[in-house]
Amino acid sequence: MPSTDDTTGEPAADEFEFVTTFDPDGEPASEAVVTAVAAVRGSKPAALEPLHAVVDPDALDSLVGHADRVGTAGSHQVWFTYEGFDVAVRTDGEVRLRDATVTAD
Repeated sequence: MPSTDDTTGEPAADEFEFVTTFDPDGEPASEAVVTAVAAVRGSKPAALEPLHAVVDPDALDSLVGHADRVGTAGSHQVWFTYEGFDVAVRTDGEVRLRDATVTAD
């Protein structure tokens, strides 16, 4: 029986969440993250903190590229905080942004 503390990964009704997708075959995951954050912030990608300050862009791109090449069943995801957002990058090409300042109850 699941614990009542289990989370489903779904945001609370008052929690900001933005989801977008990218093509893992044609766009590096690191670029997709920067583009998504810039779009939500309403700024240019060059105005953001360099992504490498919080995560290794080459490692992120390699993780997604490797999963795509080997065709593993399902997808994997990695979370990190960037520009005030908790960022999830899935190996199937999904980028999810959540407000990092919102805390769970």
